[in-house]
Amino acid sequence: MSDIIGIDFGTTNSVIALRDGEGRVATVRYQVGGKVLDTFRSLLCFWAEETGPSRGKLQHAAGPHAIEAYLDDPLGSRLIMSMKSYLASRSFTETRIFGRSYGLEELISLFLRALAGHAMGGAALGAARVVAGRPVRFVGEQADDALAERRLRSAFAGAGWESLDFALEPEAAGHRFAAGLDGAAHVLVGDFGGGTSDFSLLRYEPGAARRVTALGHSGVGIAGDAFDYRIIDNVVSPRLGKGGSYRVMGTALPVPPSFYTSFARWHRLSLMRAPRTLREIGEVARAADHPEQLHHLIRLVEDEAGYALYQAVSGVKAALSGAEAAVLRFRHGGFALEETVRRADFEAWIAPELAQFGGAVDQALAEAGLPAGAVDRVFLTGGSSLVPAVRRLFEARFGAERVAHGGEFVSVAEGLALIGAERVAA
Repeated sequence: MSDIIGIDFGTTNSVIALRDGEGRVATVRYQVGGKVLDTFRSLLCFWAEETGPSRGKLQHAAGPHAIEAYLDDPLGSRLIMSMKSYLASRSFTETRIFGRSYGLEELISLFLRALAGHAMGGAALGAARVVAGRPVRFVGEQADDALAERRLRSAFAGAGWESLDFALEPEAAGHRFAAGLDGAAHVLVGDFGGGTSDFSLLRYEPGAARRVTALGHSGVGIAGDAFDYRIIDNVVSPRLGKGGSYRVMGTALPVPPSFYTSFARWHRLSLMRAPRTLREIGEVARAADHPEQLHHLIRLVEDEAGYALYQAVSGVKAALSGAEAAVLRFRHGGFALEETVRRADFEAWIAPELAQFGGAVDQALAEAGLPAGAVDRVFLTGGSSLVPAVRRLFEARFGAERVAHGGEFVSVAEGLALIGAERVAA
């Protein structure tokens, strides 16, 4: 059997898994600085060269390299994110980047070529049979699923993969798990990405004539990034003036909370570098009870230090999945932060997101016409499935004995590669 690759093109992160002719499945990896990663951020960054022989020529980078390019010059570049979320939108036809028009399919093709091109070891991915994931339903108001699939197929063709199969992402996520089922079962698959979380009710019928039927689905536009936001909002922003006061003609006024809305999202930090915004923060600082806090905020904004802060916060979030407390350490210029974050506090902060997860599960069950008691097994995947409060939400609803999790970042891609092998064998 020839090589087969599964491609999980995600809203926030993307993953490729390769099944070789010997039946071995491995995730394609990426060298990022001194780290080796299984995931590749679903981002593009465009900029125009200002000097040299390529002066004025439009350049682009993808994944972690797009982040580096953006942080080098956030005001002189254009960051493209969440491309997948526009696939089903008829109103999105093109966007103009430094005067040039780009269709959505072209943008995704550029990203997919980089996704394969940056793979370690020079993996020959171009000639392999491809199985790509697709959601049960694409996101968006009045989403057109047929349009989304056509666009995605066109984007893959533009990246060099003319021969393409699709498989449902939740089916792929639970593929290894479902292989262990000893009979037909209703399985709820919860897939928690960086920016979206999807819940799908599937009926698995294992055996020689294995069949998977989608019965119900629901999704919410929140996941891991929202959890990071809660840590920044509750631990970091108060050290930068949020919740404080300033005085105007002897009257105490609250520091505008709007200063911190964009601050907690690293990719929106450049919006705060507008002269008017920095001037407003400076004016409040002059009359603030703790002006040094707002001066630190200004310095962090001017120096585009948000991404480094975001990485530190993500590390604490991950640590809290296995510990009752973790220390958030961050230093930039004169701002030094060393705060203990307790898991109990973190779980209280993310209570609104947990409630939305619960509501989405209810919606998926209602669409499937099944009560919770009819769900035989629950499989959770994605980074946020490691958060104990998330697991408890499902254990309380369905019973701990029915809940399993695994392959938190790579299960979809690996499942797609395995599904491709089964289709070839059939």
